[in-house]
Amino acid sequence: MALVVDVPLNTSIADLDEALRNVLRRELGRHGFEGVDVAFDAPSKEWSGKLTNPTVDLFLYDLREAIDRGKISMNETRSNGHAQAAPPALRLELTYAVTAWTKAVEDEHRLLSQVLAILFSYRELPADVLADADGGSRLRDIETSVGRPREEKADFWSAVGGQYKASIDYVVHVSIESGASYTRGPEVRSQTVRTRLRDGAPRTMEELHRFGGTVRDADDQPVVDAWVTVPDLGLWTATDRDGRFLFSKIRPGGLRLTVRTIDGGEADATAQVPGPPADVVVGKKRAPTKGASGPKS
Repeated sequence: MALVVDVPLNTSIADLDEALRNVLRRELGRHGFEGVDVAFDAPSKEWSGKLTNPTVDLFLYDLREAIDRGKISMNETRSNGHAQAAPPALRLELTYAVTAWTKAVEDEHRLLSQVLAILFSYRELPADVLADADGGSRLRDIETSVGRPREEKADFWSAVGGQYKASIDYVVHVSIESGASYTRGPEVRSQTVRTRLRDGAPRTMEELHRFGGTVRDADDQPVVDAWVTVPDLGLWTATDRDGRFLFSKIRPGGLRLTVRTIDGGEADATAQVPGPPADVVVGKKRAPTKGASGPKS
């Protein structure tokens, strides 16, 4: 097994900041809150004293691993007889202190109320604000929550050098992909055993083969506990957690396979023994999930 490290470009936090800025400006403008700046600075007295426009500030003050949301198993892909495994993505929990800044307290409360409604409505950020210049997004598996109870914030305001005021805790969970991967292979899924026939002439040999493959669905995910049968030989086995199956002591020739899954899916395949492994696909590709296109009611 070989370790390969290829650290990808990662601007997830900056991308998230820009996405939040875009969605807040857009939704605030729809309700008459025009000319509102969106900042990410520490809300200190020195910073607030320089403000000239109404401002919404999202200060990232806590960043930690979301251990309860992390995956344990490796992510594995296979191609050309090789398997590549990568550590599970790191789940991060980012906490923003959200405050509103205006000259009048009444305007500040109106602005903070509208920001609260926007953040609460977008439990998933819309796809269009997450897209980068190429139309894709580096942000993955984003989940948000608003108003999570936390400890007393007096120490927070003392630490940033600001004056205590009302704020919203806004929590975002994001995934960070690892740049490390392990390559294993080529996988051995066939084997030839030569035996001498007891009743045959001297030096008469018979070849028996070990033959296997994988069962995956149309989305390229392994199918677990699927039945794989060889009807002509009366043989059957089941796939393991990685969708693999294996038969032993198979004579050379054509092989007809039938696969049945727990949920009723079926597929047929043919293979040649000896020959390459049989990789069987069962079912149809799932329809893509529609992205959020607006605030939830």
